[in-house]
Amino acid sequence: MDSRFSLLFEPVKIGPVVAPNRFYQVPHCTGMGYAMPQTLAAMREVKAEGGWGVVNTEYCSIHPTSDDVPYPFASLWDEGDVRSQALMTEKVHRFGSLAGVELWHGGARPSNLHSREVPMSVESIPVANSPWQTRRMDREDIKNLRKWHLEAAIRARRANFDIVYVYAAHGYLLAQFLNPELNGRDDEYGASSGGAKLLFEMLEDMREAIGDRCAIAIRIDVARGQDKDARDQLLTSLAPLVDLFDITVPEYSLEMGVSRFTKEGSLEADVSHVKSLTNKPVVSVGRFTSPESMLSQVKRGVLDLIGAARPSIADPFLPNKIREGRFEDIRECIGCNICYGHNSLGAPLRCTQNPTMGEEWRRGWHPERVTKSDGQGPVLVVGAGPAGLEAALTLGRRGIDVMLAEASRQFGGRVNIESRLPGLSEWGRVRDWRVTQIEKQANIEVFRESFMDAQSISELGIEHVMVATGSRWRVDGRGRSFPAGVASYASPMTQSVEDAMKAAAGTRDYVIFDDDHYYIGTALAEMLALSGHRVMLVTPQGRAGHWSGYTAEQANVQKRLLSLGVNLRTNSVVAALGPDSAEIECVYTGRRDTVLCGVFVPVTSREPNDQLWRDLQDTGLTTLRRIGDCGAPGIIAQAVYDGHRNGEEFGSANRQGVMRERAFV
Repeated sequence: MDSRFSLLFEPVKIGPVVAPNRFYQVPHCTGMGYAMPQTLAAMREVKAEGGWGVVNTEYCSIHPTSDDVPYPFASLWDEGDVRSQALMTEKVHRFGSLAGVELWHGGARPSNLHSREVPMSVESIPVANSPWQTRRMDREDIKNLRKWHLEAAIRARRANFDIVYVYAAHGYLLAQFLNPELNGRDDEYGASSGGAKLLFEMLEDMREAIGDRCAIAIRIDVARGQDKDARDQLLTSLAPLVDLFDITVPEYSLEMGVSRFTKEGSLEADVSHVKSLTNKPVVSVGRFTSPESMLSQVKRGVLDLIGAARPSIADPFLPNKIREGRFEDIRECIGCNICYGHNSLGAPLRCTQNPTMGEEWRRGWHPERVTKSDGQGPVLVVGAGPAGLEAALTLGRRGIDVMLAEASRQFGGRVNIESRLPGLSEWGRVRDWRVTQIEKQANIEVFRESFMDAQSISELGIEHVMVATGSRWRVDGRGRSFPAGVASYASPMTQSVEDAMKAAAGTRDYVIFDDDHYYIGTALAEMLALSGHRVMLVTPQGRAGHWSGYTAEQANVQKRLLSLGVNLRTNSVVAALGPDSAEIECVYTGRRDTVLCGVFVPVTSREPNDQLWRDLQDTGLTTLRRIGDCGAPGIIAQAVYDGHRNGEEFGSANRQGVMRERAFV
């Protein structure tokens, strides 16, 4: 171990338990929840194996009055949940790590769509995502809440958790009591106690019942402005009842900020004072991927434990790699929030950098180990974009000889272009990590500036080919709004996305039609506006970059575009082009108006570059696969996953089938 980082591997006492090091996987959503205990336990187990000293659950409901369907959540409602959670703690303990659980009641945030229990909160207020309200909690409700929370804490102890949370952050029930804008009660649970009486009671209940064996943690926001002093006083007064402070900030878009807008260590200014207030161990996040940044946080007394969600997803073995001095092997998080986006969609989390995430139980995949080859090969991989790089690397790690051919000089494919968009430089890590690992594999032979066609492949006499030649943005308008395209888009002023990304500075009038709804259209608009151009972004959705709402960045996207003077035309399509104009049509009324247009860029759909794959049909190859965008254009995470899957499955007659969790009757 590099002695510089020995501080990060010191044990930390947390109440009655001791964390083996300072690497702390904070509670984070998984998209798995109580319905997938095997999937969940296997995923957490890999993190413990990778060296995370503490591994926590996601938010864990204490009672049916806190039901977040359709979003997957953990639960400790009954003994069946105890058995499911014990599966996780057993696997985490196997590697000497501590297991933590974040007990949760959402108050006005969940809708209770499945349980149909009446939502309840500090006041009768609108439920976050449904057209109904909560019940104002009376004394009986508060008594029941304390009882439910205590019973869940006792179940947590029976499930062998080492750390048990009280959750008073992120706008959930206890945070609703602490919020002076929401809490207008005139009893002892209102303003007279700063809304904190219930929080103190629940902490006291837990400490008496489980505090001798389990550490008591609290997840709570700091405050700013006029509320800061009161919140700091609260933190100080809570310290005698709390063994660990997990500190967050009020803005979730900062805590969970994408790299496009938020860089590493962004919470330091808000959380650095908490340690001096409490004299208790403090953990917080910052999307830390740099060992030097982590060490600095501890050395300067900002944090005692390095909190991580996304970095632990991108590389579950990050702690072990630091311990072993394998810094170049760290698979750094790129801050795209595809992990969070899948949870927002009600699906198990995915990761652009780590294609094995969520597949540990289902497919038997592991981030550091692959299935050894049955002896087939060699394999020619054509194209060194994200899918081709991942396929070549996976095949090589399996012991298969690989030839990787790329038509251009630079590896990376679409990543090379997209990482040059404003704020997306960290996305280049997808390319850089894989290129670094490929260079270590003696059985992967690399051919740059090597255009491959059917004839050249035939001359090689190779039997196994994977075509990873990517895709290109269409210019004919085919997409969600116009499945057959728009004839007038065949105009001299129409420019492809790829060409628009090369635009020089100037003052031209750009119209971007974003029918894709993720980051390309909005990032391109930002880039052009920063280059001095006048930009109009047209979208059939009601907001710019609609899909980026799933990745917790849409508000920042819209704010950025508006601040740059981008003209947003929502609920609209570009219905036609004129000689120097575009016709904008409302998707609801059909009304049209004409706007000046010097350059038109349709961001609608992509055409797979699959001609080579077509040409290789019926040529007698034993294996011919099209992978990544060449087969089905998508997000980078899907291309990496497809590359890994094809690399893992090639020639593996004995590979594990796909497992499925289900309820048995």
